[in-house]
Amino acid sequence: MLFTRRQILSLLLPLMLEQLLSGLMGIADTMMVTAVGESAISAVSLVDAVNVLMLNLLSALAAGGVIVCSQYLGRGEAPKAANAARQVLLVSLGLSLAAMGVCLLLRRPLLGLIFGAVEPAVMEQALDYFFITALSYPFLAAQQTAAAVFRAEGRSAPPMAVAAVANAVNIAGNAVLIFVFHQGVAGAALSTLFSRVLSAVVLLALLRSPKLTVSIRDYRKIRPDRAVIGTVLRVGVPTGVENAMFQLGKLMVQSTVATFSTAAIAAHAMAQTLDMVQSMPSLAIGLGLLTVVGQCMGAGRVDEARTYIKRFCLLSEGAMLVMSTLVVASTPLVTRISRMSPESAGLTFHLVLLVSAGKLAFWVLAFTLPQGMRAAGDVRFAAAVSAASMWIFRVGLCLLLCRGFGVGLYGVWIAWLVDWLFRAAVYVLRFRRGKWTGFRVLAG
Repeated sequence: MLFTRRQILSLLLPLMLEQLLSGLMGIADTMMVTAVGESAISAVSLVDAVNVLMLNLLSALAAGGVIVCSQYLGRGEAPKAANAARQVLLVSLGLSLAAMGVCLLLRRPLLGLIFGAVEPAVMEQALDYFFITALSYPFLAAQQTAAAVFRAEGRSAPPMAVAAVANAVNIAGNAVLIFVFHQGVAGAALSTLFSRVLSAVVLLALLRSPKLTVSIRDYRKIRPDRAVIGTVLRVGVPTGVENAMFQLGKLMVQSTVATFSTAAIAAHAMAQTLDMVQSMPSLAIGLGLLTVVGQCMGAGRVDEARTYIKRFCLLSEGAMLVMSTLVVASTPLVTRISRMSPESAGLTFHLVLLVSAGKLAFWVLAFTLPQGMRAAGDVRFAAAVSAASMWIFRVGLCLLLCRGFGVGLYGVWIAWLVDWLFRAAVYVLRFRRGKWTGFRVLAG
């Protein structure tokens, strides 16, 4: 096998710890904002729906970089892998700067267009939070790219260590700015901005080391390489479109959620945070799968790639079982510490129970399995399936249940579970037929 057990563990354990710490910090972040008031958490929830869209676009470019760099490393072409990393950084910074400019200039029309009429107190806090977090987009781009480069060569420990420090700084900043200086959502946004600046600066500094197989230095000498950018975009754009469509669907759903009561919006926000925590280790396994399968396919070891996909899916399912159990057990405590109203707390717990059952049944096959096929270059099929499932089930069925039959907030999450079920069925069929093995990412 191309990877030893020790190499797999050294790749996955820091990734899983990084994702888990991020999720736990997300809960702490949400709890601190909740202490300001339910209008504050509603404002942060609405804006974060837009911010996650940007994060997904940058993550898609980073994933494209991981796949291309991994396949070059599998072929033993480290200089080409380094050049690909430089091009990913160039493109992601350009995209993030453009997005930052649009969001800063048009934040009020954007929020009004997406969410419509919300309570004035919620909208004003959302505008403040959006302005500050939009400033962090270029630093988020640099952080995502640098972490992806480390992962491509199997070094997931440095990004994990930096993320741990940055998350701690974020929480400390929240505590000081929210509870000492009473800055509310602006304080939470400033903490996020500073932590992202810190992550980007430290990771880019670490990437300058000549000891790395893939390093990025001499930033002023980076020039666009159309061929390499084309290869990265050919892999990254379908995933970016998939992620963008996925997030646009969530925004449309969020516009429906915004019509519910403030208690329901707060419960939805907390349920989403806990849902993310459940997924963190499995998401990390999927990220590791990009590196492993990418290098296997670059080295021409298709059978090993297939074996690794199966093993990683089993590992992901085990991680999901553990996390679902822990999250369900801790939800009452989390809602109590967050000072949520009894109505919001009860609704949150019931949603977590529903989501946990769906995650154990469908999530791994819907999200971990296709990561392996993407690493082989089968990205357009995954994007098409994701778009179709999202519009038909996540959006269409949600609107039908919530606005047609008046199911309420439960209708949102039922539609999501049906979306997972459809994706899982299609991806399992695709994997068994083996068509994903016939794609080629690199020329030559």
